[in-house]
Amino acid sequence: MKTIGLVGGLTWYSSIDYYRFINQKVNERLGNDESARVILNSVNYGEIKKLTQAGDWKAVFAIIAEAAQKIEAAGADCLLLGANTMHHIAEEVAAVIHIPLIHIADVVAKAIREKNISTVALLGTKYTMLFDFYKKRLAAAGIKTLLPGEQDIEIINKSIYEELGKGILLPATKEKYLAIISKLVKQGAEGVILGCTEIPLLIKQEDSPVTVFDTTLLHATAAVDFALG
Repeated sequence: MKTIGLVGGLTWYSSIDYYRFINQKVNERLGNDESARVILNSVNYGEIKKLTQAGDWKAVFAIIAEAAQKIEAAGADCLLLGANTMHHIAEEVAAVIHIPLIHIADVVAKAIREKNISTVALLGTKYTMLFDFYKKRLAAAGIKTLLPGEQDIEIINKSIYEELGKGILLPATKEKYLAIISKLVKQGAEGVILGCTEIPLLIKQEDSPVTVFDTTLLHATAAVDFALG
């Protein structure tokens, strides 16, 4: 079994799910008391959040790159960045390590293609929705991305930073998400990417009229695929 490296704390709520999913998937495949080999380096989310909102991606990169290099030095065989938004700097992080970085958007694109879906809605932080780092990888896989309207983007972004990232899950916020998903389905979305690793804490498959792509679960599963090769 290879060792999975995870940059976590982005937030620690979703990092718990990463750790749980990775170990569950390994145990499902190997049975008995088997569990995953994981090296977790959890960074200070408060610092990352401030720098992200200030647009200081150079400083964000410095923190994430250092965490990644420490994970590699500790013996990991692959790397996960435990947040969709942090994949804005994924290519730069990959360039300063010597182990493969499993890119969350590539994993999600593969899952979408396996469902024979060509048009999806993307929900996440405003950075994930509006920057190109996610959409360009989906486009490379032949997938069209639909985004919420400007007001809905702000609603989602605010909910992630002020509620979900703090473990606050409100029924009223869930209803807002479902209304946004409904609008996007009417525009042609055949599936919806829960493109922030905290959104699956709030929205489940049974809530949606179309397939939801839980990025945390998909990313963790891809890491297990790698580890068990």
